[in-house]
Amino acid sequence: LINSGMAPMKTWFTREEEPPRNRVCTCQKCIRTGDIENIGKTDRHGTYFEMLGNFSFGDYFKKDAIPYCWEFLTKVVGLEEDRLYPSIYLDDDEAFEIWNKDIGIPAERIFRFGKEDNFWEHGAGPCGPCSEVYYDRGEEHGCGKPTCTVGCDCDRYIEVWNNVFSQFVNDGEGHYEEMKNKNIDTGMGLERLACVCQNVGSLFDVDTVMNITNKVSEITHAHYGESHKTDVSLRVITDHIRSSVMMICDGVLPSNEGRGYVLRRLLRRAARHGRLLGVEKPFLFDVVDTVVRENESAYPDLREKQGYITKVIRTEEENFAKTIDGGMRIYNDLLAAHKQRNETVFSGADAFKLYDTFGFPIDLTAEMVEEAGMTVDRDGFNQLMEEQRVRARKAREALGDLGWAGIEFGSEVPATEFAGYEQDRIPDAKVVAIVAEGEQVDEIVSGVEAAVVLDKTPFYAEMGGQTADHGVLLAGKMGFEVFDVQKNKGGKFLHSGRMTEGVLKVGDTVCAQIDPERRKAIRRAHSATHLLDAALKKVLGGHVHQAGSLVEPDRIRFDFTHFEAITPDQLSEIDRLVNDAILEGLPVVTEVLPIEEAKRKGAVAMFGEKYGDVVRVVEMGDFSMEFCGGTHLDNTAKAGPFRIKSEGSVASGVRRIEATVGKLTLETVNRNQQMLFHAAQMLKTSPAELEGRIEQQLAETKELRQALDKFKAEASLGEARNFLMSAKDVKGLKVLTAQRDGLDANALRKMGDFLRDKEPGVVGVMASVNDGKITFQAVCGKEAVARGVKAGDIIKAIAPVCGGKGGGKPDSAMGGGTDVLKLDDALAMVDDFVAGKLN
Repeated sequence: LINSGMAPMKTWFTREEEPPRNRVCTCQKCIRTGDIENIGKTDRHGTYFEMLGNFSFGDYFKKDAIPYCWEFLTKVVGLEEDRLYPSIYLDDDEAFEIWNKDIGIPAERIFRFGKEDNFWEHGAGPCGPCSEVYYDRGEEHGCGKPTCTVGCDCDRYIEVWNNVFSQFVNDGEGHYEEMKNKNIDTGMGLERLACVCQNVGSLFDVDTVMNITNKVSEITHAHYGESHKTDVSLRVITDHIRSSVMMICDGVLPSNEGRGYVLRRLLRRAARHGRLLGVEKPFLFDVVDTVVRENESAYPDLREKQGYITKVIRTEEENFAKTIDGGMRIYNDLLAAHKQRNETVFSGADAFKLYDTFGFPIDLTAEMVEEAGMTVDRDGFNQLMEEQRVRARKAREALGDLGWAGIEFGSEVPATEFAGYEQDRIPDAKVVAIVAEGEQVDEIVSGVEAAVVLDKTPFYAEMGGQTADHGVLLAGKMGFEVFDVQKNKGGKFLHSGRMTEGVLKVGDTVCAQIDPERRKAIRRAHSATHLLDAALKKVLGGHVHQAGSLVEPDRIRFDFTHFEAITPDQLSEIDRLVNDAILEGLPVVTEVLPIEEAKRKGAVAMFGEKYGDVVRVVEMGDFSMEFCGGTHLDNTAKAGPFRIKSEGSVASGVRRIEATVGKLTLETVNRNQQMLFHAAQMLKTSPAELEGRIEQQLAETKELRQALDKFKAEASLGEARNFLMSAKDVKGLKVLTAQRDGLDANALRKMGDFLRDKEPGVVGVMASVNDGKITFQAVCGKEAVARGVKAGDIIKAIAPVCGGKGGGKPDSAMGGGTDVLKLDDALAMVDDFVAGKLN
């Protein structure tokens, strides 16, 4: 999910950080969806591919990179020299000379392209001209035009290698500065290389990919080569299920934003193409085993997580199946409305409605609309999406965001040494950088908020879900209060806080002291989090993986993958297992081990996390063993009582438990106990007998309420009889109006029902004011209705006088209003309204 293989290495290119080696070779699983509408329609587009990269950080440059490239393609891979065509940047004469004179490629076989094709840059940062190598697959793959040559959009000439000569730094505003250390960034897609080497028609015909298509064909009964439309659907499903399996294996879950949305739209697009092939039920999960089998030799974790991957895909398919039918009905109605108006553009608002309500990705809607001969107003859709993003951004901003972790420093600022596992206090930490208001400064004074970088620190930076330490930096009369710590990707710890007194300068030596009580409370919570994770796996199953966590002092928020509600019995068992492990007093042992040794030992890695060659393993007896860089207790007994506060769903397939430990649990227990004693005291009983006393009180209250309701009903009916006696005669009908404030709608309805049933010729309108709002009730007896006087018409006539509305049936209707000052005017209209109807 990155735009290039070099993106994570930018700081090595610019030498802001020292690379681990000056020459690096990579293979990256990569997802790109920019050309998603071309998937299946061309031979070379796919959302998932393996990106091979070769990098030089200030080591070799053009004169070596181009010969290396040629040697690899012709001697190692064995591609025919007469089928390879290099391209260069328009004015890169140096690259031309190397290709022409050193390699021996004739000038007419070297193509010069402009900035759009042969100059690599992505925003600000390292960039430079490119030299690509194209492979001629033969006339049978071409477009047939006389002008068809390298650079044509058809599938004849495909790029198999790209040399990027990263020699400039772009400031983002079009200014280019030549780098002292020039770099090489070369790339090649494994699937494209396999396509060429296996001499097959497309990347979908490569053996490992075609085997997946064969499985899809087996399920759908649609076969490759039957028709172009069938081939497109088979290719889309094959490509998207490969991408989805890889993403889920790396910890991505379907959602409506970010990476999760990319995954969701791939799965839903694949499911929809399954329906085009006649498969109405979920089927993608049945293809997972084939995808795993074809890729597990390079990525063995696919097999380890196969059950989990299958469950995620099946759940997402089933969820989409519940909405797609309803969504398709709405889509067909919207499409028909556009067609009826002779429109050729499907509105952005309608496309957004399908996305927001039914989860239809925009490209899915665009694809369906295209099949109907229309286009989608993507600009309108994007505008609505941006408005939604702005609303979400404002909501996040309201929560506050320090953002210090984004600050970059040069190589003169060393990475911070973390000593907080063993020490709560370091007396001789050196200040190596200070940031105030987004800029590096040399000193700060009292009252200034800033971030301080130390050469070594006992402060734990927020990561892995564990909140940061708080504390102070002290030196003589200087004081700096630390309320947050973040670690940037260069390994610098940024201690954010406020100067309380004195002056702090870069180069000063300070005493860095964490808040030890806060650290203890965080240790209790973090250790209990490991126990909770283990308990969840024991009770719910091995498919449970951590999907996020927040570890605060004595407080835990733990998100995990699970696909159904947890029963009360399961929750009780999870609670019991954690507390048993605490009471057992299990020793907490921390070891630093090579990653393979840690895996053999049985340590559990956090799902989706990336680890180095050496990892930290936290073991709690035989109950839990996990990779973890956080701070922990030395014995589970010190966690104190564990208590689950809540459990619920936070996303499709993800649930959340919130819990407390230690002093926070004890405070809650004490507070609850005080409330219990207070409640017992108020009810003049003991805590042991409180439940029975409350049940008795509830029964007595229910009897009293029933008696009161009966009394009110009888009083209302008595009042209704009085209303009837005072009714006016309007041409043989008994018309009455009355206002009785404080009555609810139910009481008015009962009075009205009594009047209507008691007198066939009655026309009654009653009003009641409650909290400045008017409720109207109108009733008409059988005789009144027969003579054309209807309750609904009366309400429609008088309610607007009070700024309201209403309606109902001929014999009974209700309405409302807000202008109490106009109530008398509304009731005075009733006589005239009835007389008018009778006339």
